Amino acid sequence: MNSDVLKGKWENMKGEVKSQWGKLTDDDLTRVEGDLQKLRGKIQERYGYTKDQADREVSSFMKKHS
Repeated sequence: MNSDVLKGKWENMKGEVKSQWGKLTDDDLTRVEGDLQKLRGKIQERYGYTKDQADREVSSFMKKHS
């Protein structure tokens, strides 16, 4: 699933994202708006991950849900 597809499915995917990364708030998810870069940034911020860790997490999630 690419970024454009994620943006289109974002409202449906929010619940899955929230269950994967429970530290993300509803406000975080609203601000992300289906943008992969914003999602990675929020994951880095909430979990203290490096950019590479956040990239791996998001990539794995996207593969699992494509």
